[in-house]
Amino acid sequence: MNEKIRFRSSKEKRKNLILSLIALLIAILFLFPLYWLICMSFKSDAESFGKIVTYYPHNFTVSPWLENFRDKDFVMSLRNSFVIAFCSMCISMVFGVTAAYGMGRYKIPGHKGFMLSFLITQMLPASLTLTPMYLIFSRLNLLGTFIGPALAIASGTVPFIVVTLRPYFKSVPTALDDAARIDGCNVFQAFFRIMIPAIKTGIITCLVISFLNGWNDLAYSMTFNVKPEMRPLTANIYRFQNKYGTKWNCIMAYGAILAMPVVILFVFLQKYIVGGLTAGAVKE
Repeated sequence: MNEKIRFRSSKEKRKNLILSLIALLIAILFLFPLYWLICMSFKSDAESFGKIVTYYPHNFTVSPWLENFRDKDFVMSLRNSFVIAFCSMCISMVFGVTAAYGMGRYKIPGHKGFMLSFLITQMLPASLTLTPMYLIFSRLNLLGTFIGPALAIASGTVPFIVVTLRPYFKSVPTALDDAARIDGCNVFQAFFRIMIPAIKTGIITCLVISFLNGWNDLAYSMTFNVKPEMRPLTANIYRFQNKYGTKWNCIMAYGAILAMPVVILFVFLQKYIVGGLTAGAVKE
């Protein structure tokens, strides 16, 4: 009996070791582009264009990073990216959370049709909605403003928030609402003091995803912000390509700065993001 147990435990150890090695190889495969991006951003021009490929910077320099931050256009684009991402996040959360609350807590006729329409809108490519949105925004005088791309980005993020948060609101016991009413809370006070803290994980997940959708946007910002000084980081990376060549180390530093908020948010909030997505997917 003991020999069977030992054989089974040794077999499980070998299996876990093999799975760990496979997971490590997959992690290296996916993280190598990020490593190469950061590595190239700290190389000099001579090393970047050298015939011998170096896998780490032999002549470490921060001049590509400083060259980006000394550029007024870069600083302006960085500000534009934050403004667009923040505005789209606020719009998405205001409409998405309230819609999810209404569909999760109240019996709405035809709610299945609404949910199906939300799922369908998430499948539509951005190129399909550019022309009608452009015509609408031109009549509303929203072209050349930050609100235009923020609204366009939010139109694709709101369905995601509704689909994600609706199961959360349905899972909260109605007894909490009744207790809040007895304690003297109105509908809005119960919503902000009871419901929002109860689904904190889902709220943080939607906050992060909605911000990153605005941060990574290119199509809407390029289409609706016709003024070059209002374009975000994703639209101005071409500036390092000219008739004299391509400054790869500056482009890599530019890309590292662009990817930095994504990495920071996922590193510090990964437990909320993973838990929020998985919990919202199974609760009903």
